[in-house]
Amino acid sequence: MTLPNFITVARFIMVPLIILAMINGEMLTAFVLFLLAGVSDGLDGFIARNFNQRSELGAWLDPVADKLLLASVFVVLGWLSVLPGWLVIFAVSRDALIVGAVVLSSLMQRPVEMRPLLISKANTLFQIILLVLVLADLAGLAPLDGFIGWMIYAVAGLTIASASAYLVTWLRHMAGVEKAD
Repeated sequence: MTLPNFITVARFIMVPLIILAMINGEMLTAFVLFLLAGVSDGLDGFIARNFNQRSELGAWLDPVADKLLLASVFVVLGWLSVLPGWLVIFAVSRDALIVGAVVLSSLMQRPVEMRPLLISKANTLFQIILLVLVLADLAGLAPLDGFIGWMIYAVAGLTIASASAYLVTWLRHMAGVEKAD
């Protein structure tokens, strides 16, 4: 266990605390914890890269922690009727598609290398920004309704584009069609 792995495990622990705060209407607490989780994500990656503390465990734990955090917050905000249900379904289905593809590839003895696509990084960034804005709005830190409405559609478009790109990449991999270098 490396320091980045301990930080990632702390992020796993933060998820139920964020959800509990949201369910209890403690949106400022949820906002602060969500920001701390985001900082911890950047910090574990920085330490792993710059202090030679990368590990195979960390390569798997970090994206799982990120997906758990984002999916959980999306689901609760949907349940609270803050985000539209269709957006929650898009976001969670995209992550389920990715996880399912990785598991299925491994079961079929055709493991796929985990490399985030540029569109996926943009999607994740926009999802995080949307959730920060929504939580800040709910915490009463700033009235962001107009901007949130625009971000919902931007996240929806990026989520669909990202899911489509991963699906095409996975189908090419499973068919044995690899990119030419």
